[in-house]
Amino acid sequence: MGTKTVDEAGAETGTEAKSDEAKVDTTKLEETTETTETTEATEAKTDAEAAADESDKSEVADDEVDGLRGDTQEGPSGVGQGAGAVVSAGLGLVSLTGSWVATVAAARETLVGQLGTSSSATVATQVKEVYGDAWATTALIGGLFALAALIVGVVVLARPAFGAPGKPQPAWIKSVAWGGVALGVIGLLLAVAKYTDIILGLPSAS
Repeated sequence: MGTKTVDEAGAETGTEAKSDEAKVDTTKLEETTETTETTEATEAKTDAEAAADESDKSEVADDEVDGLRGDTQEGPSGVGQGAGAVVSAGLGLVSLTGSWVATVAAARETLVGQLGTSSSATVATQVKEVYGDAWATTALIGGLFALAALIVGVVVLARPAFGAPGKPQPAWIKSVAWGGVALGVIGLLLAVAKYTDIILGLPSAS
């Protein structure tokens, strides 16, 4: 009877020890599982953040490329408008100061007047044919240059309205174009006034 009791006690003790070992193993397994899950979650978050960073970098690079493409497309338009503004100002200046075209045309008209006027013609006729027609020719050519300057300047100023919206015209182009328009208007008014003898008319031959 005593031996049996001791065996039963030993068996119970062994069972309890095994139970404790099983609990310890289960606890370790749970801790290992939690650690593994935490590590996997951290790695997944890190991968997601890396992917997001790469996506942001890719978007920034695309934006930079688009900006460069936009600048490249705008370049020829800006250059053309600047050239047009300079041409307008140049034509306006020529209309006021004269050109070799006007000089040659006036000299030719003088020669034609001399050849076409007889020596017996009145003084008024000779003045008109030799000098008046030459001056009118000079005024006419100056007016054509002024008109060209005016048209080119207006086209340059109106160009942004027909281009891409939201792209303002550089200030220097506007300034030069307005200068060309102003010179064109002044040159045109002076040319018309001279051609019609409102200013600097022929002197009286009487």
